[in-house]
Amino acid sequence: MTVGIPQLRAFVAVADAGGFGTAAQRLGISQSAVSHAVAALERATGRLVLSRNGRPTPTRFGEQILDHARTVVASVTAITVLAADRDGQPRGELTVAAPPTVCHGLLPELVLRWRAEFPGVSVSLFEGEDDEVAGWLEGGTADLAVLIDPPTRPSGSAQVGADRFHAVLRADHPLAQEPSVDLADLADDDFLLSAGGCERQIRELHRQAGATFAPAHRIRQLSTLFAMVRAGVGVTVIPGLAAGMEGPGLMLVPLSQSMARCLVLSGPLSRPWHPAARALVDAASP
Repeated sequence: MTVGIPQLRAFVAVADAGGFGTAAQRLGISQSAVSHAVAALERATGRLVLSRNGRPTPTRFGEQILDHARTVVASVTAITVLAADRDGQPRGELTVAAPPTVCHGLLPELVLRWRAEFPGVSVSLFEGEDDEVAGWLEGGTADLAVLIDPPTRPSGSAQVGADRFHAVLRADHPLAQEPSVDLADLADDDFLLSAGGCERQIRELHRQAGATFAPAHRIRQLSTLFAMVRAGVGVTVIPGLAAGMEGPGLMLVPLSQSMARCLVLSGPLSRPWHPAARALVDAASP
């Protein structure tokens, strides 16, 4: 059995992109070439790696080899980048993953800084919820990620922010014009929980306030969450980096509870970092 690197690269691209056409665009080759590469991998292994019923997804065997394929592709990319290095300047294409509020409130400034300092580095952004982001980083989909309160910080990672929590209230709410609000004072309002992340921190905020944590609704999309607060369904709590995403008719009011979430820019724990990743992390450090 001979498995080629182009075959693995095509397989990983389709698994990540969710389609042969998008994978072809990412790889800069034709869709036919991607299809042939994946088919060659399946001939070499004697097993199907992708289910082609609708949106292509890894088969059970494909799932078993996907992390190994990512590791091979990442290692070959790193070797290529290092071999091309003639002046010590970071180069390459990196994918950075982060939660939506971080993509909105923190990453635009970082991307501008990276573009100015490292013209040879191209950065793509993946937006996902907290658990998704951590999984993408360790699985190889992302080269760097902004992790929220990570239990373990890899060597070389850097804290890039500390984000306080805010209550989201309708503009006509009695407490909307206050300089801060105690979570206990919102006990009479139905609480809407953002199901995309930060539940652990929000539970702790309720504990600190002596308030009962009993969400009336769990909503994954921030846009829907804001729409429900705007409609008067209830109130919610979100990180401050979401400021500006809420739209008209809503107010973000800082909570009296002082707990903040720690934002850490990091490469993976379980595999080598992309050669340019440490330069980006160092440049992002306050």
